[in-house]
Amino acid sequence: MQPDRMKKKKNTEIAVLAGLMLTGLSIWYYYARPPAQAARVSSVAANYRPIRVENLQIHWERLEETQNTMYKPSPRDIFSRELPPPPPKPVHVPGPGDSDYVAPPPPPPPPPPQLPLKYFGEGKAQSGSGRRAFLTDGDAVYVVGEGDTVLGRYRIIRINHLSVEFEEIASGRHGTAKLEDEGPPV
Repeated sequence: MQPDRMKKKKNTEIAVLAGLMLTGLSIWYYYARPPAQAARVSSVAANYRPIRVENLQIHWERLEETQNTMYKPSPRDIFSRELPPPPPKPVHVPGPGDSDYVAPPPPPPPPPPQLPLKYFGEGKAQSGSGRRAFLTDGDAVYVVGEGDTVLGRYRIIRINHLSVEFEEIASGRHGTAKLEDEGPPV
């Protein structure tokens, strides 16, 4: 049995030796030959010709200009394919003196004035005389005819059985006071 064991051991040693020799040869081959890139670089370096430059001085003004440039972002989103909308066109608003200027319409007239007196009736004083309006401000009663002035501010223009038309003397504005019915006396 021993010679069999010895034979196995010898075969194992030979196999290990062969593996070590193969590993040693591959390492030697890898380190002994020049790499392919180095050969390419050396051929590029051999063919290198410098660029012809007439002025070798550094352009300091260009360098300062690029260093002082401020970044201004654009409105475009760099992560989107859509272009931003174009900037709005300035709108021309004509002013006074322009050929296309149209003056604004005048303001609406102020509301008609209110008579501070209460119109509570009308009648005739004598036959042949005009109508008379009965106005009151609480305690005082005024009996006026068409064309008369009340409180120094209002001129009576027309009297009828439903309303009194008057004019504010200072402004010339016209107004109407409606008949106010108090109901039957108590």
